[in-house]
Amino acid sequence: MNAQAPALRDPRLNRPEPLAPPLGDGGFFQRDRSIHPPAYAPGYKSSVLRSPRQSLLSLEGSVSEITGPVFGHNDLGPLDNDLIRNYAKDGDPVGERIIVHGRVLDETGRGVPNTLVEFWQANAGGRYRHKKDTYLAPIDPNFGGCGRALTDDTGYYYFRTVKPGPYPWRNYVNSWRPAHIHFSVFGSGFAQRLITQMYFEGDPLIPICPILTTIPDKDALDRLVAPLDLNASAPFDSLAYRFDIVLRGQRSTYFENRTAGN
Repeated sequence: MNAQAPALRDPRLNRPEPLAPPLGDGGFFQRDRSIHPPAYAPGYKSSVLRSPRQSLLSLEGSVSEITGPVFGHNDLGPLDNDLIRNYAKDGDPVGERIIVHGRVLDETGRGVPNTLVEFWQANAGGRYRHKKDTYLAPIDPNFGGCGRALTDDTGYYYFRTVKPGPYPWRNYVNSWRPAHIHFSVFGSGFAQRLITQMYFEGDPLIPICPILTTIPDKDALDRLVAPLDLNASAPFDSLAYRFDIVLRGQRSTYFENRTAGN
């Protein structure tokens, strides 16, 4: 354990806050298909090969997909939601220390409890700890770049990390990804897994990212951007960003593996 870093604590202890107001009075919200980008977007070169050329098929879920997995607090380690400590060998990782927190919500604004939230990211220099990442930024020996948390009874989660750096990618000449954190949210089965990315308020690369510019609805894009939350920051330690994940409905978070609606 890295003795230099103070222990991670619930950001709500810095400033108590009321639960998020309901988004509606229940019932079914129709999907808004206009907010999703087209599967084929030539400006995002990877979509040319990934986009389907034929009609999609609907497959019935298997028993294992429908009934599992089941996650509990016993499945998580004490440092799983502390990316500053969970890979540290001989010191703190390099970079701006931040806290990311929020709630996983349903379409009516109710918190979704006991939801496994996984997250992974590049280090402060913009490099992933992955053998296929050959960006010239150095690997941080004290930063693994991944973690997980389980939401509480109100759907609340939080974790501590360092702010990831932007990095170039082989889309077109001088294409750069904005700083971002990947999120995976598990329901009660593997077939319910949803994946998205969180971006940071004020990042000048957001409006020119070839991936983000495929999203036609500005409000949908805004829901992927986490605002700075000074009230939840740890004084003299870490800034905080708020990122609520809405599973479906009129204010749903855009999920990259559910492009036809949630």
